[in-house]
Amino acid sequence: NTFEVVNPATEEVICSVQEAGHEDVDKAVTAAKAAFAVGSHWRTLNGSDRRDLMLKLANLVERDRAFLEVLEAMDNGKPIGTDGRYGTSVDLHLVIQYLRYAAGHADKVLGSQIPVDGHIFAYTRKEPVGVCGAIIPWNFPLLMFAWKVGPILATG
Repeated sequence: NTFEVVNPATEEVICSVQEAGHEDVDKAVTAAKAAFAVGSHWRTLNGSDRRDLMLKLANLVERDRAFLEVLEAMDNGKPIGTDGRYGTSVDLHLVIQYLRYAAGHADKVLGSQIPVDGHIFAYTRKEPVGVCGAIIPWNFPLLMFAWKVGPILATG
């Protein structure tokens, strides 16, 4: 199933996109679990590699920023916001900055040594626990995507 995305300013159809039902969500979760399985490529990426991939994503968003600003404006009716005024140009700036910020944490996820009595070495190890789902609202699609996916990707 698909549904039409309509420009609220002109009421023109921008495109049609997939509509996800519970079967689609189940397929996505299954695929995410497979990508997260012990020994998988994603699971074995170190923090520096995740950082580099996230910086590449930020650079690609920056490369296509002008197109994405217009697309975001058409999608949700927000102005583009030139000359320092608020609009999708500010949103895209924040997307790029936040992806880079989150990328900077990817190689800094650390555990702790815990002081205990006796001849015992105790520590914590922070590691991912599984699949995450994110619901993205209509009014800040790319920025909300970055805010949700940035920490998820950075921490593995």
